[in-house]
Amino acid sequence: MTKISVVGIGPGDYRDMTLRAVDALNAADVIIGYTVYVDLIREHFPGKEFLSTPMRREEERCRTAVELARQGRGVALVCSGDAGVYGMAGLLLEVCEGEGAPEIEIIGGLTAATSGAALLGAPLGHDFAVISLSDLLTPWETIERRLDCAARGNFAVALYNPASAKRRDHLRRACEIMLRHASPDTVCGVAKNVGRPGESTAIMTLAGLKDYEADMFTTVFIGNSHTRVIDGRMVTPRGYRNE
Repeated sequence: MTKISVVGIGPGDYRDMTLRAVDALNAADVIIGYTVYVDLIREHFPGKEFLSTPMRREEERCRTAVELARQGRGVALVCSGDAGVYGMAGLLLEVCEGEGAPEIEIIGGLTAATSGAALLGAPLGHDFAVISLSDLLTPWETIERRLDCAARGNFAVALYNPASAKRRDHLRRACEIMLRHASPDTVCGVAKNVGRPGESTAIMTLAGLKDYEADMFTTVFIGNSHTRVIDGRMVTPRGYRNE
């Protein structure tokens, strides 16, 4: 058996991939991933065999990777962002539990929270929480509790998966929960299509964010009570200047 490399490819731009990620993909015989992510990297790794599946076929991808590795083929299982942050690393380890699986190498990548934050300025300069608004795998009641706790704790928050075709109101609902404890004037920002064509950012208040039209390629940032705009950039101070 050969090893499986679970590779975080970053937000989408080849320049945002780590050297370890590039090395792993160059060494692989087969690269497997969600169709959108495979298409982002295909041109940079000519001659490789690519296998892709649509969304919600994650376990199938993992089992295909295991089977190919058992056949002696080098496999790279790719994820956008970081392999362990809403990525495939955890699922692959679950699938392989107790099965005498191949060696698994996990290669981290630049996740949307940090790559999107860099475009906006420094919105995550102090303690922060990362919460996905997708309720496909997590009950909405659990998401609500997490949002409420983050707002009570005055955390800056990065929101993944804020909206989709079937979840048009989740961001509005999240903002209403945050507004139980945060000011309507709280500084917020959005980063859309990070590292991909159409990349854009915007800064607004929490009250304004409630009506923002987000999609699955948007990462949302909600500041804490100290977050402010400095020369057009969203900044959550660490507190150095308070010493």
